[in-house]
Amino acid sequence: MARLGIDLGGTNIVVGLVADDCSIKDRISCKTALPRSAESIAEDMGRLCQEIIKRNGLQNKDIEAVGAGIPGTVNKKTGIVEYANNLGFENVPLAAMLKKYIDIPLFMDNDANAAAWGEYKAGGYKEDSFVLITLGTGIGGGVILDGKLLHGINYAGGELGHTTINFKGRPCNCGRTGCFEVYGSASALIEQTRDAMAFDRVSDHLYEKSVLWTLCGGNIDNIEAKSVFDAVSQGDELANILLDEYTTYLSEGIANIINIFQPAVFCIGGGVSKAGKTLLDPLKKKTAKLIYSRNSAVNTEITLARFDNDAGIIGAALLNELP
Repeated sequence: MARLGIDLGGTNIVVGLVADDCSIKDRISCKTALPRSAESIAEDMGRLCQEIIKRNGLQNKDIEAVGAGIPGTVNKKTGIVEYANNLGFENVPLAAMLKKYIDIPLFMDNDANAAAWGEYKAGGYKEDSFVLITLGTGIGGGVILDGKLLHGINYAGGELGHTTINFKGRPCNCGRTGCFEVYGSASALIEQTRDAMAFDRVSDHLYEKSVLWTLCGGNIDNIEAKSVFDAVSQGDELANILLDEYTTYLSEGIANIINIFQPAVFCIGGGVSKAGKTLLDPLKKKTAKLIYSRNSAVNTEITLARFDNDAGIIGAALLNELP
């Protein structure tokens, strides 16, 4: 039977129709349009589920389960989203709200947990220890040990983006300073790039001919994480300096996580992972020098996610299979 996977993000709400072979047969989306009420977001989530079922000629009885990945702390027992900073949720009974619109067995989890589960299951990984981080607006994390997702005592386990790599560093929206997220996310790379370009513009103009200025049309507000990798591919000096700094931060955070869990596989997903070997090659070299087990005969394989943003949809659809 088919399943529905809901990926609730800060920008878009996406619902995918997922087949038994983990392929996404159809998808539908709308803007999250924050800020707005949890009730209206739940209504849109339910509406999208109804629409995708109808346009595929299906009925509710044809859908085995609906799963939703939520960017926050989700109490799986109560269906309450206890905290989701980017959505403005605090103790929101989202499962009860959704059930007003979809009369199908419903499962919810953190969005990064769903992505880790989707990548792990759909990717056919045989290893029993697996960590996924997603590099996007923030850094999400999912940890699988002995083939099971790690949730923690309060379902807030796996918040790997909120481990500290510089305790006197930049403030994070979680209330701490120097979190991995504020140095290693896509947003962090964008901020680092804009800061460097702005500083250069008012100081020595050493990089005023950087390709980055062309890519952003002269307006640093148009800089994206992709801009850095595009400039690197053209041999841009400033972009190479920024990439070196960024992968240094990333390697520190990843080494910390590997030292804690020693997973067989460490997988990197999210938008930044689309940079491929330009990101992965320097990152692997730097991390290899930092991990405590660097002299061991066997070490963690660091790799890129195979399913990119689809992993969250697939994993959400498969939440009913969690052991």
